[in-house]
Amino acid sequence: MTAQSLLQPRKGLEHNSDWWRGAVIYQIYPRSFQDSNSDGIGDLRGIMERLPYIASLGVDAIWISPFFTSPMKDFGYDVSDYCDVDPMFGSLADFDALVTTAHRLGIKILIDLVLSHSSDQHPWFIESRSSHDNPRANWYVWSDPKPDGTVPNNWLSIFGGSAWAWDTTRCQYYLHNFLDSQPDLNFHEPAVQEALLEVAHFWLERGVNGFRLDTINFYVHDAQLRDNPPLPPERRNASIAPAVNPYNHQEHIYDKNRPENLGFLRRFRALLDIYGAAAVGEVGDAQRGLEILGEYTSGNDKAHMCYAFEFLSGDAPDAERIAAVLRHLDYVAPDGWACWAFSNHDVVRHVTRWDLSPAATRLYTTLLMCLRGSVCLYQGEELGFPEAELRFEDLQDPYGIRFWPEFKGRDGCRTPIVWKSDNLNGEFSTGAPWLPVAREHMHLAVEAQERAPDALLHHYRHAIAFRQAHPALSVGGMRDLRVLGDVLSFIREAEGETMFCTFNLSHRPATLHLPQGNWQQVGQELNSSGPGEDGLVHLGPWQPCLVVKR
Repeated sequence: MTAQSLLQPRKGLEHNSDWWRGAVIYQIYPRSFQDSNSDGIGDLRGIMERLPYIASLGVDAIWISPFFTSPMKDFGYDVSDYCDVDPMFGSLADFDALVTTAHRLGIKILIDLVLSHSSDQHPWFIESRSSHDNPRANWYVWSDPKPDGTVPNNWLSIFGGSAWAWDTTRCQYYLHNFLDSQPDLNFHEPAVQEALLEVAHFWLERGVNGFRLDTINFYVHDAQLRDNPPLPPERRNASIAPAVNPYNHQEHIYDKNRPENLGFLRRFRALLDIYGAAAVGEVGDAQRGLEILGEYTSGNDKAHMCYAFEFLSGDAPDAERIAAVLRHLDYVAPDGWACWAFSNHDVVRHVTRWDLSPAATRLYTTLLMCLRGSVCLYQGEELGFPEAELRFEDLQDPYGIRFWPEFKGRDGCRTPIVWKSDNLNGEFSTGAPWLPVAREHMHLAVEAQERAPDALLHHYRHAIAFRQAHPALSVGGMRDLRVLGDVLSFIREAEGETMFCTFNLSHRPATLHLPQGNWQQVGQELNSSGPGEDGLVHLGPWQPCLVVKR
């Protein structure tokens, strides 16, 4: 397929190129969402069965984590066929039916593309490792050893140890930023870029509305294979890798974050623009995440939006921390677009990570829906799931097994969704689930919360609907960002609407002055306070004030 043919969309495709701006995206980890065939593993038909529930949340799109053919060493993030569905998840026909059903319900589909690396069982790698002169010999990152036989440089794997693995057929090392069964593709090889664009084209033709791009800043490596410099202890940050991992001891300027990556992102964006599709990139960098977000989303010719790890880190963000992140983002990405998330499939669930009370959980949800940018929600957060506690013998995640017990891995946020509390497996499956259903989740089941008017599930619905009802929140700008003690405030405005948003991020009452103007209280369903008779705003613990200018 030629590069030109990639830019030919299917007939009758409707365009809405800005649908992603301000969108609320619901992430589905398919193994743990709904099992339709009793094998204990969630699948595409299971997702399709639950689409009415997702539609009831009011979200704009779903992001489905990888379902491609894979040996599952990293649970789908090690792809052995980019253009097929792994049998455990169903078939291409099931995927097509899922897309059709989602679109009928007004839900767009993003799928998770893992382009930086493949499985070592992918035919591309099997051919590449077979000799030094086969047609795909240069499709992966190969290097001779140093004269003493040691690895080419000091690069480290996020999953522990060297980022280089020895191959006895080629008698060379190959690069792997993750597991040694996940060799890195060589983006300096033009044919690799062409092949990956063809993959994107394949799924766009099947009707997807865009992609979540895994490890978007890992695509290109330094062609000279220069050593990373050490990172001073005071700059180390465990948001990307656990503190016990020496990966945190390096400044990763050569194994990722390369400027050459921008060229590929422009080619990828050109393809997406033909289809009115969008991309959200995962920026995995503990030191320069927001700066890279700004680089990758600037200028309307690269990624549409990216998320970094500022709010996926360990400490609960107080008012000053949130303001600092937003100010820094405004400085490094004035024309960029963030996609905010508090939880995903790689981090401890934020209710546990930040030790949130029910009132605090609700306020952070309201705050998330008021931020400038788009939003990603992770399955189960709308139910208030805490991190599940698992025994070592129940672990599936190689990351957790490698660093146990100091780091327990990612399985605690990946346990199955609980749909009913009176069912042994929460109605997730009639078979033995691949991970145990968390007992601490049973009382938070969907069915139970549907019956309880004050349940967190309804708060999420109200918060999403509130965001979508106010253009100032979904697409507007932000100004007058302020912090007064534990209170964060800012103004959002668009299309003639001006909204003042205030959040008391503490268990103590607070009082503040409204900006000048005639303000009307909104968001009462979100426990919003309003202007008092004395002209002040009186906030209870963990309470917002949301008002619009008349």
